[in-house]
This record gives sequence, structure tokens and C-alpha cells, in this order.
Amino acid sequence: QVQPVESGGGLVQAGGSLRLSCAAPGSIFRVKAMAWYREAPGKQRELVAEITVGGSTNYADSVKGRFTISRDNAKSTMYLQMNALKPEDTAVYYCNAAPWEVVRGGNVFDSWGQGTQVTVSS
Repeated sequence: QVQPVESGGGLVQAGGSLRLSCAAPGSIFRVKAMAWYREAPGKQRELVAEITVGGSTNYADSVKGRFTISRDNAKSTMYLQMNALKPEDTAVYYCNAAPWEVVRGGNVFDSWGQGTQVTVSS
């Protein structure tokens, strides 16, 4: 199965920082807008940030000014720099194609990756 691979999560105190990474096959990554999502316990998965192939970005209001999404197309890797973390950022973080890529062309990956756990203590 073709799926993205997330890494970089961990336990951090409120106010701290983490950097997440997402690796995907180059044949997909180089031509698709990508996004970070998160799923907190008892809540639906939500979009955190998205980035086009050219580097244009969009963020959820809850993370604007604190999180930065970026990508290295040569390495087929996407990043999420998370600063000023809050307990409410605690969730499993996933990467996948941007929502509109899926709407436009169907699922990009065979399945979601396993995600990476981010836990922010107060």
C-alpha cells in the first residue's frame, strides 16, 4: 500500500516546540498539494494546514501564527514546525493530500499513515 509516513511527535510542555516530518513517494509528492491533519480524542479529524506544490499555504485559525508548514520537493518531504504549543494541540497528526486534491481527483494514497502523537502538557 502507498501511504505517507509521519514522524517527529512527542511529549512537550506548553509553550514548547516540535517539528513534524512527512515522507511520501516522490511520484505523488511532487505533483500534489499536501496537508497536515490532526485528530484529538473524541473529536473528528481536522485540517491543520495545507501547502501547494509551489509553496502557497493556508492554516486553520487555531494554529495561525504558531505553526508553519513547508515542503522540500527534492526530498519528497513535508514539515510542520509547531511553536507555542498548547494543551489543546494534543492529537495524532497525519499528513495526506490537501482536501481539494481528493475532491478533484479521488484518494491520492491507498490509506492514511499511522500518524504521529503530539502531547502537550500544561
